[in-house]
Amino acid sequence: MAADPSAGQKVRHLDATELIAAVLDPGSYRSWDSPVVDPNPSPEYRQELAAAREKTGVDESVLTGEGLIRGRRVAVIVSEFRFLAGSIGLAAAERIVNAVERATREGLPLLAGPASGGTRMQEGTIAFLSMVKISAAVRAHRQAGLPYLVYLRHPTTGGVMASWGSLGHITVAEPGALLGFLGPRVYEALYGTPFPANVQVAENLFDKGLVDAVVPPWQLSDVVDRALSILVAGPHARVRPPRTLSVKPSDAGAWESIEISRNPRRPDLRQLLAYGARDVLPLNGTGQGEKDPGLLLALARFGQKSCVVIGHTRPRPSQQTAMGPASLREARRGMRLAEELGLPLVTVIDTGGAALSKEAEEGGLAGEIARSLHDLIGLNSPTVSVLMGQGTGGGALALFPADRTIAAQHAWLSPLPPEGASAIVHRSTEFAPAMSEAQGVNVASLYAHGMVEHIVDERGDAALEGRAFCQRLGQAIEYELAALSAAGVAELLPQRLEKYRNLGGLVPLPL
Repeated sequence: MAADPSAGQKVRHLDATELIAAVLDPGSYRSWDSPVVDPNPSPEYRQELAAAREKTGVDESVLTGEGLIRGRRVAVIVSEFRFLAGSIGLAAAERIVNAVERATREGLPLLAGPASGGTRMQEGTIAFLSMVKISAAVRAHRQAGLPYLVYLRHPTTGGVMASWGSLGHITVAEPGALLGFLGPRVYEALYGTPFPANVQVAENLFDKGLVDAVVPPWQLSDVVDRALSILVAGPHARVRPPRTLSVKPSDAGAWESIEISRNPRRPDLRQLLAYGARDVLPLNGTGQGEKDPGLLLALARFGQKSCVVIGHTRPRPSQQTAMGPASLREARRGMRLAEELGLPLVTVIDTGGAALSKEAEEGGLAGEIARSLHDLIGLNSPTVSVLMGQGTGGGALALFPADRTIAAQHAWLSPLPPEGASAIVHRSTEFAPAMSEAQGVNVASLYAHGMVEHIVDERGDAALEGRAFCQRLGQAIEYELAALSAAGVAELLPQRLEKYRNLGGLVPLPL
């Protein structure tokens, strides 16, 4: 997903009932709300509540219930901003928690549409503390493996943005919405100067990797439907073994494969998702203010099998996409999503190397590679890695460990580019071809050592048959995902550890 092209245009902000009508299938909404009990309001506050109820026609600042989105049952929590600026007091918080807990009990995905100035000032610290119990309910929902989707509306600030508004597995935002922790009016009152313009705007949050997309309300049902078609799996037929299971390593030498893999026309992860997958839903950034073009994160289905995908993207002519530390923090977001949603993880390796820069060092690149390896080797989800092209250095290693590894015939994996290895050993790059052979970087060597289990043929060169190659690779991924899903993680994890423990055949004898 990308920022919506209509962003920046004037958008009418829908109230709660209008948003529910826009997103849910017609006539499918059913309220879960019970009458509210007000917390001993003062006379002034009682008058404010009465006026808000008369103005809006609703009894509190949130509406909860369920409905259908493209025929799929979904729970919803939607703020009504016209009711005391969508603020959350004790009654509203209790309504939210009851709805989240009911969605969890009934195994329903949950769509939240906050639009709020934060906690209700008239109720003080106790209302403020209610953000804790809302967050706890959302945590339990997520821990149950149920999708929690958030649509940030205009405006969402304060305690709501700092709790249930920022906990989505997938978070999208309304075009032009004011979104942030700090209310601009509060900032100006405290500091006597306006808050900088365009910082807390949805489109800026997308650019900074804080939200996954910016979409208008009338497109929200499309996004939710795409997400849930991946996240909520139905029964699947048996996956037929692909022809690639019989493919053997190429007879080409290591250096020949390296040169083939460096063809700028070679298909990459973008083409794999376009031609080899279906129902692809790209996500955006770490969710923590970082976005690096060196890595792509998405939800996808390969054939019938849903998964989280993380992988390198080849640089476009105007881009530098070497993997930096933010790329790996985004990758680790994908790993967490896979574990929490009970989905397998597919990693795609195709990189000329990690970023070599002052910024990468100060950003903790080495530590992020280590944490990625740590998380992958023990990930509580089935894992498939795909060695699609170049596999240079720590940037490649960080995404390699998996239960099963698929490789394109001319892919390779090396601690350094062969030219770099030659320079270290021979003080010259001219020995790069010989070094690549000696180091065993090609698929034939990896296959012989048990590090690659499934090879996808290139029929000469994948660059000459991009669509067909990606379709074969997609079928191979579907098959491996299906095979892994037949085994439980409790069975897979020790096998994964043993696979790497036995690498090289030098396992020490027991004492």
